[in-house]
Amino acid sequence: MMEKFKEIICNYVDVDADTITEDSRFIEDLGMNSYDFMCLIGELEAAMDVQVEEQDVVNLSTVGDAIKYIESLQN
Repeated sequence: MMEKFKEIICNYVDVDADTITEDSRFIEDLGMNSYDFMCLIGELEAAMDVQVEEQDVVNLSTVGDAIKYIESLQN
């Protein structure tokens, strides 16, 4: 799943996919703005066939947070 996340993230920010880790923070480390982040969430929803709850978005600050959350929705 990490590789898919990296691929999608790189659509929004100009970073080398190899530098993205589970500890990478979307805004602070990857340089996303809030609009890019919400677009990313929408693309992840479509790619992973899940529905992210609006109130849960604020808890997704790192790539690892998002992966764990998406995985929980798929089970």
